[in-house]
Amino acid sequence: MDTDAERLLLIAEDDAAFARTLGRSFERRGYTVMHASNLEQVAALLQDHSPGYAVVDLKLNGDASGLACVQTLNRHDPSMLIVVLTGFASIATAVEAIKLGACHYLAKPSNTDDIEAAFGRAEGTIDVELTNRSTSIKTLEWERIHETLAETGFNISETARRLGMHRRTLARKLGKQQVK
Repeated sequence: MDTDAERLLLIAEDDAAFARTLGRSFERRGYTVMHASNLEQVAALLQDHSPGYAVVDLKLNGDASGLACVQTLNRHDPSMLIVVLTGFASIATAVEAIKLGACHYLAKPSNTDDIEAAFGRAEGTIDVELTNRSTSIKTLEWERIHETLAETGFNISETARRLGMHRRTLARKLGKQQVK
């Protein structure tokens, strides 16, 4: 079992090129980096290692979402600082990630500076600016779609069925709204 979890970082990301680039960047900052592309690999790594930090993609290979990975990591070590990265940001998945043990939630594209800053802001802040703008219908629709996506483990067909829309319509909506 690792005793020096201070600078041990686990990256749970199914995009191998992105994980490699992110890993190298963190290694240059003094972290020891491990990589897993799905929940099973995360569980296997946790048998021999105890990272102090984790970066988890919300959508991983296999049947499990990144939320299941966050839950597994938090159960392994509740003091682990976990940042969730996603190209499918929504309030619903952000809330669930935090409830399951993530310390922060970032939309892609995010870089090493953003992630490291998120590790440092684990306690939260009261200085977040509040707006008086009401939520638009498009935003509410987007949130509902992503909440249902998270509930179905990012299964587009099942999400479309639950929302009562055609699968192609949902795919078009997702294609238009992806974070760039």
